[in-house]
Amino acid sequence: MNKSMVGLWLGITLAAGAAEVAPAAPQRAHPRLLWTAEAEAAVKAKVQQDPRSAELFDAIRITADHMLGEPPVIYQKEGRRLLHRSREALSRIMHLGCAARMTGDQRYVARAVAELKAAAAMPDWNPSHFLDTAEMTLAMALGYDWLYAELAPADRAVIREAIEKKGLGPYLKPGSKHGWERGGNNWNQVCHAGMVAGALALQEDDPDRAAKVVARALAGLPYAMKVYEPDGTYPEGPGYWNYGTTFNVTLIAMLESALGTDFGLSQKPGFLKTGEFPLHMTGATGLPYSFSDSGTRAGFSPAMAWFARRTHRPELLWCEAPLLQREIKNIRDSHGAKQSDRFFPMALLWADVQLQRTEPAALNWYGRGPNPLAVFRTSWTDPNAVYLAIKAGSPGASHGHMDIGSFVMDADGVRWALDLGMQNYHRLEARGFGLWNGKQGGERWKLFRYHNRGHSTLLVDEQEQVVKSQAPIAEFSAAPGKRFAVVDLTATYAGQMAAAKRRFSVEPDHRVVIEDQLTGGAKDSQVRWAMVTPGKLQPGGWLEKDGQRLRLEVLSPAGAQLHSWPAHPPPHDFDEPNPGVSVVGFVTPLAAGQAAVLKVRLTPGSVAK
Repeated sequence: MNKSMVGLWLGITLAAGAAEVAPAAPQRAHPRLLWTAEAEAAVKAKVQQDPRSAELFDAIRITADHMLGEPPVIYQKEGRRLLHRSREALSRIMHLGCAARMTGDQRYVARAVAELKAAAAMPDWNPSHFLDTAEMTLAMALGYDWLYAELAPADRAVIREAIEKKGLGPYLKPGSKHGWERGGNNWNQVCHAGMVAGALALQEDDPDRAAKVVARALAGLPYAMKVYEPDGTYPEGPGYWNYGTTFNVTLIAMLESALGTDFGLSQKPGFLKTGEFPLHMTGATGLPYSFSDSGTRAGFSPAMAWFARRTHRPELLWCEAPLLQREIKNIRDSHGAKQSDRFFPMALLWADVQLQRTEPAALNWYGRGPNPLAVFRTSWTDPNAVYLAIKAGSPGASHGHMDIGSFVMDADGVRWALDLGMQNYHRLEARGFGLWNGKQGGERWKLFRYHNRGHSTLLVDEQEQVVKSQAPIAEFSAAPGKRFAVVDLTATYAGQMAAAKRRFSVEPDHRVVIEDQLTGGAKDSQVRWAMVTPGKLQPGGWLEKDGQRLRLEVLSPAGAQLHSWPAHPPPHDFDEPNPGVSVVGFVTPLAAGQAAVLKVRLTPGSVAK
C-alpha cells in the first residue's frame, strides 16, 4: 500500500504541507502500536537465535519480575508535576507488557492490568503540565493495545474511558490551546506521541477522532523536527535529545506499525543524521558533553538501535553497546530494582541482530544548527585519547545556558574541562525560584551552573552573555595537521567588547591551543579566562586528578597569573554543590578599543613526558 493510499485509508489528506481530516476507514487489529503480531514473531525468533537478544530479554524479564511485587502507581504530584508517576506507569507497562507478550505468563498480564486500572482511577493526568498527560496516555494506550485480547470487557471499558477523558479529552477540548503543538522543543515530540498513541489505540471506537489527532501531529511535529537541520544536532543537549528524539522515533514507529507509513517524517532534513549527535557528544572518558539542561552521566538509548537499523550504520552502536552491557549488569545485580530506561524493551524490538558494533571512521565532527558544535578526537580506541568539544549558538535556546564559547576536554582518561550540567527543577521551583525566567537579567542566570561564570568561557566584568545573541562557528577544519574551529563571540559579548573570536586547535602532538582575539568595548574592562575543572592546580600550571596531569600554560598575555576559584561551595544557597570542582584561569585588563590576544596551551601529561 503506497503512502497516498494509506493516508486515505486512515482518513488524512496532505495538501500544501497541511494535514486535513477526510472520511475515515478501517484499521488494523490489535496489537498495532509498535508491537504487531509480525513484530512479535520476529522478536521471538531473535531471542531464540541471537544470544545478545536473549540476554536483553532476560534483563527485561528480571525487571518485570521485580515489578510484580511493587504497588501500582499512585496519584502523587511533585510540585506542579505528575511526571514521575507517568513515567513510572510507562516503564511498568513497557516491561510487563513485553514480558506478557513474550511469555504468555498471566502474572505479568494481571500486574499490568492492575497498573492500567490504577492510572485510570486517578482524578486526572495533570493536563496543566501536559507532558504528564502525554506520557500517561502513551502508557495506557500501549497497555490497552498490547493486552487487548487479555482484558475483560469491563476493564477495557474503564481503560478506554480514561484514555478518552483524561488523555485525549484535554487535548481535543473545544477552544483549548496548546503552545507545544507547533513548538520547537521536546514538548512537541513527547505530547504528539502520547496523543497519537491514544487515538490509534482507540481507532475502531472513533476513527474520525484518530484521523484528526494524527493530522494535527503531522502538521505540528515538523516544527520540532526542524531543529535537526542540517546535521542532526539537538539544541537542548544530549539529555533532552534522548527524551525528545525517543518519543519522535516512537511516534514514527507507531504510525508505521498501525498505518504502514510515517508520512515522510523520518525523511525530514537532518533527522536520520541525528544518531551522530550522541555518538560525537560522548567523550573518550565515556562521559557526555552535558551542555544545557543535561545530566552528567551517559545512559543507553534504545532510540540509537532504531537509528542504526534504519540507516544501516553499525558505528552508531559504538558507545551504546558498552552502555547496554552496563545496564544489563545493573539489572542483574539489583535483581531488577535498578529499573532501566522506560523504553528499554524497545531495544529488543528495534535492534538489528545483523549489525555488529564497529568503530566510527570520523574522528572530527561539525554539527550545524541552532546550537552549532565542533568535535575533535585523536582516537576512538585509545583510553588516553584527547577529546575536545566546543559549543557555539545561543543562551536563549530551549534549556540553554550561558555557555557560548565553552568547551569540554578529555585526556589520559580524565575529563579535565567539564560542564556541570543541570540543576533539579523541582527543588528550585519549590522555593519560588524563577528558573524559567530566561530574559536578560532573569533569575535563571543567577545560577552558578547556568551563568557564564560557571562555564569554561570568557567573563567580562562579571556580566552575563547576551541571551538573544547567536554565535556561529565561523571556521572549521578537519584536515590532518590542521584541525581547528573558530567561534565568533562578538554578538555574545555585545556591549562588553567590540569584537571577540575564539579559536580552538588540536595540534599534531595532541596539545590543545585556545586563542582569543579580542577588541575592547567603549570602556576599560576586566576579562576572565576560565576552565571549569576537577583538577587541582599545582605549581607550574599543572592540574592533577586521579594520578594524571594536565599542564595549563598562558602564552599570552605575558605575566598572567593563574588562579583557582572554588566552585564548591557555590556562591548561593540555591546553587547545587559542586564537590571537587574549581574554576582555573586568569584575569586580564582590556582597555577600551584595545586589541588583545589571550592564548592558552593545554598539554596532557602523557604528551609532556
